[in-house]
Amino acid sequence: MALTLLLGACASPPPTDEADGLAAPQPVAVAVSAVSSDAGTVGMGAAGGAPSGAVAGGATGVAGTAEGTSKVGSTGASAFGRVASTVAGGTPRAQTCVPRWRPQRLPGKIETRYTLEAGNRSVRAQAAASASLLRHAMRVEPAELGALAFSWKVPALTPGADVRQRHTEDAAARLVLAFEGDAARLSARNQALFELAAAVTGERPPFATLMYVWDASAPVGEVITNPRTDRIRKIVLESGSAHLNQWRSYRRDIAADFQAAYGEPPGALVAVALMTDADNTGGEALAWYGPVCLEPAPRAP
Repeated sequence: MALTLLLGACASPPPTDEADGLAAPQPVAVAVSAVSSDAGTVGMGAAGGAPSGAVAGGATGVAGTAEGTSKVGSTGASAFGRVASTVAGGTPRAQTCVPRWRPQRLPGKIETRYTLEAGNRSVRAQAAASASLLRHAMRVEPAELGALAFSWKVPALTPGADVRQRHTEDAAARLVLAFEGDAARLSARNQALFELAAAVTGERPPFATLMYVWDASAPVGEVITNPRTDRIRKIVLESGSAHLNQWRSYRRDIAADFQAAYGEPPGALVAVALMTDADNTGGEALAWYGPVCLEPAPRAP
């Protein structure tokens, strides 16, 4: 898969036309137990199709700003989505959730099929020798980066897939973050790759990409540098079959994860995406994704 092309021109506006995008799942007003940086199993929603407690809140998302790029401010309230108050272990958290996803094709690839399911509470992703994304553009300055809350469910692993290997680099579930940075710091090799990507797609890739992935065998917690470019790094959140057919819920410290993966603080977050792919193995993959929400960085007293 041409990973160097992922999330190019991440600050470009998402669509507001219903026909040109996919409304994102929205949180359900429930109370949940405290969730650490590790995953937890959550309850099933109606008809078993969506998480009942992966991400909680009582407000639906709204459309993006007039210029099409969502922004998160110091209060957490923004056009990224209305603030959802989450009660976790008795502690309220302000969340803003992705209101709409925009399909993003990859050159020369069959598209993964993404559909909204379970009363608009989950996105179903089905790949058949395919690779594409659902993307949402935004801008969150480094000082505003807090926690990322999301959930997914995978019913089966793709035979032969391994995110550590160039020719089998497929994953049933990925959550992708794209960051700004100083392009002058890129190596000559990465500069050439980025220029090639821009020539092919008309869009320059982000300075740094961080992925959360579900892999068949890589150890949980491992940080994997993409073999084609070190500007894409992956953190393994799930490994193997132990938690298949379960909704898995996560709350991740974005800045801490970026620091662990890249050894430096992140720049501004400019896009988030979902990705299910099976193009390298030529196989099939299936996953469901719940709402994707941000919490603002804690404020000093």
